[in-house]
Amino acid sequence: MMFPKTNIEKKLAKVRSKQFDDSNWKSVVEAIFKEEEQKDERILQTLENGTPIERNDFILDHLESNNIYHIDQIKKICIDYRLRFLASKYFKGKLPQEALSKIKQLEKVHQTELKGFKIIAPSKLFKLENADDPLLFAPMGNDYYYLIHKWGEDLHPLRKFMMWFFKSFENLIVLTFLVSLLLTIMVPQGLFSKENTSSEFIMIFFFMFKSVAAVVLFYGFALGKNFNTAIWNSKYFNA
Repeated sequence: MMFPKTNIEKKLAKVRSKQFDDSNWKSVVEAIFKEEEQKDERILQTLENGTPIERNDFILDHLESNNIYHIDQIKKICIDYRLRFLASKYFKGKLPQEALSKIKQLEKVHQTELKGFKIIAPSKLFKLENADDPLLFAPMGNDYYYLIHKWGEDLHPLRKFMMWFFKSFENLIVLTFLVSLLLTIMVPQGLFSKENTSSEFIMIFFFMFKSVAAVVLFYGFALGKNFNTAIWNSKYFNA
């Protein structure tokens, strides 16, 4: 006795017909998609407006503790890697669909509409006002933030080392000293006199140091650059 083969598509259609009326199935699907589009538009509008609020009404039991960060921890990372922590309205990059999906999922679980979004990213990804690895946060209150989504590529492994020199004025002096010392060593021996002496080396070093310091100061003032500790939460380009 031969048994007929099972057509999975027909079985699936049969299950659907038991749950929904085939005559209005298309309109039901369209309504679901329209509702999702409206949610996306509302979330994008909230992100673009960036209205600041102190906290969102999260249900603590439904939060993942490894996604909760204090403002001091965020500040340290921004200073170490020369990043900014600003309201989402200043972000000029494109938010991935996955970020919107995670926001909608959180809103569904916590039965609230999230607001006051903030993003950690390099300065070049923000629309700054004149005076690589974004992270999206929502405020929880009491200076705590909940990490919603991370996207893009990771930062260069040497970024923390390279940005260390721009953390403070003292660090910048160290960089100026090292560059001046390197340039002094590169000066050919006997360029200014037949014999190499320590006094000549020191004079050349001081000349190099003043020259490098002048370039650094001009660059800093002309382009409005500032130290990591001053810009991590500033919306101004020349803060």
